[in-house]
Amino acid sequence: MTVELALGGSVVLVTGGGRGVGLGVTRAFQSAGATVVICGRTEVSVGADFIACDIRDADQVDALITAIVEKYGRLDVLVNNAGGAPPAETATASPRFHEAVVRLNLLAPLLVSQRANAVMQQQGTGGSIVMISSINGSRPSPMTVAYGAAKAGVNNLAASLAAEWAPKVRVNSLGVGMVRTEAVEQAFAGVIDPAEAGTAVPLGRLAEPEEVGACAVFLASPLASYVTGATLLVHGGGEVPVYFSREKP
Repeated sequence: MTVELALGGSVVLVTGGGRGVGLGVTRAFQSAGATVVICGRTEVSVGADFIACDIRDADQVDALITAIVEKYGRLDVLVNNAGGAPPAETATASPRFHEAVVRLNLLAPLLVSQRANAVMQQQGTGGSIVMISSINGSRPSPMTVAYGAAKAGVNNLAASLAAEWAPKVRVNSLGVGMVRTEAVEQAFAGVIDPAEAGTAVPLGRLAEPEEVGACAVFLASPLASYVTGATLLVHGGGEVPVYFSREKP
């Protein structure tokens, strides 16, 4: 069975699916034959059904899930993609800043997952939830400490929900490394060329958003039917330690 046939007719919700990594996820699921619904606070036009929603607000999330089920009759896949955080000096960052980062990157995915699970548990085919996490959740994350801690929580969240919501709903996480997006290029601007940053990765480049999307499609598809509670690393081999060089002396 091909991925395209396996996901044809499926209804997929991608939070923050209109740009960056989220757009790559959206396009990957569309290529696999799924109907994709995206949400965000600002409407974007990317050829997918858009519903305005602040995923930190329980009432708005309830309205989002209700709208999807009323229109399509089901929800097969949730990809918790929305998130992120600007770098900040930890010593001087305010408690309010850290609370906002954790709320967006950890508590919001938990909220959306709860509401999606309530639908998926009632479906004969169950469902699948994919968390877009980060390698910062499994390594030190200086200047983005609340973000790294939240992503570590997301990985544990996926494992815990997988155990609690089985067998109807599978839950997995993607530990994503550096991805070539507009946000990353802006962050690197004036500091380092993205191509140069890619030389620190064994595969020699940054990931493309669609490559992250392909991994999300795999985890959501029947090809991963016995995979749940896992964190799949999508980092091109990781960043090579500074003391290591692949060049021969």
